[in-house]
Amino acid sequence: MRVHWVSYIEKIAFPVLHAAAEDGLKATMPVYKDRSEFQYLEAIGRIVCGIAPWLNLLNDESQEARLRKSYTTLTIKAISHLVNPKSADYVDFGSGLQALVDAAYLSQGLLRAPNLWNALGEEVQNKLVCEIKKTRKFKPPKNNWLLFASMIEAFLWYYDDDCDKNRLHYGVKKFVKCYYIGDGFYGDGFDLSVDHYNSFVIHPMLTDILEIMKKQEFKKTNLYLAKQIPRYQRYVEILERMISPEGAYPLFGRTLICRFGTFHALAQGAFLGLLPKNMGASQVRCALNAVLKRHMETDDNFDSNGFLTVGFNGVQNSMAESYVSSGSPYHCSTIFLPLGLDKQHPFWKDEDLEWTALKAFNGHEFMPDKSYHETNVTKDFFMLLVYKYQSGLRKIKNSFKFK
Repeated sequence: MRVHWVSYIEKIAFPVLHAAAEDGLKATMPVYKDRSEFQYLEAIGRIVCGIAPWLNLLNDESQEARLRKSYTTLTIKAISHLVNPKSADYVDFGSGLQALVDAAYLSQGLLRAPNLWNALGEEVQNKLVCEIKKTRKFKPPKNNWLLFASMIEAFLWYYDDDCDKNRLHYGVKKFVKCYYIGDGFYGDGFDLSVDHYNSFVIHPMLTDILEIMKKQEFKKTNLYLAKQIPRYQRYVEILERMISPEGAYPLFGRTLICRFGTFHALAQGAFLGLLPKNMGASQVRCALNAVLKRHMETDDNFDSNGFLTVGFNGVQNSMAESYVSSGSPYHCSTIFLPLGLDKQHPFWKDEDLEWTALKAFNGHEFMPDKSYHETNVTKDFFMLLVYKYQSGLRKIKNSFKFK
């Protein structure tokens, strides 16, 4: 099964990384709508976010290791062109607010792969840090974007010893203390959005940021982690139950062109060893593999040059939001995080296990679902109620305004 996952990485990542390594990504990558100034950083950032743990593994004499070494070389060259003003593929990270998002995913990937960071070399590291710092001028809206700013500060603190701790802490505090809705779900800000952004962004970034804060001995981090990890595990439990016996899953919410990036949080849970106790690692492997096969067997997911098309499963432009670019679908790479586990890890080594939906529809025994409730209600819950109450009063007041 691992061999198939590696082959999927090759099919998805090679056209982008090869073109970027040759300084020809802008010349060859198709443009969807008028988002070309953002799509190149977006594509590379999302790919690195997903495959960085795989590249971080130590090499041996295996065929996979030789392939991994070649992809490490491609990735280093791609990033070096991305941050070199003299390169054709150079991207100015300060050119627009969207760069805050894409720089955060690239940062998250490099935090997951210290060996890849070290392999970049001092010159590329310095240029990349300089570009990433440009995003500090952007003020994120009070939703999942707060975590992009926090992620960038975590990256800068860990690799450059330079951190705006207020910017780092603000997003983390808002989510842990104010935006939690319950039963493993965060709101996208104060409002609940029924979509997959808890997996695309919120849980994976919040967890990784807190791990960096813990390493850097930031105060209150252990208290935040004590809240986040049970919430995260409950959400991961729900994600696993979403996968049908056929490898399909519910289509709700926005940005579904991320395809199987929907399972970013579940893949990360396996990679970090944070799966719930009642969920076997090989069970998750089989579930994610079913999802991958369901998508990857559709040829229309790739154009004639091998680049991902825009759609959920094939070419489906009509369902893409206005902010979608040709780089956006590469968020699907985040499902490959478990490839950062050694092939002897239980995730890869243990025998196949049925996932929850497969057990259920096959008539086999499976565990009942149980919601997660925190033991105490904090003052932040009442702050949320006050905010909602005040918002309601403002709406009523505005409705009675006279011209």
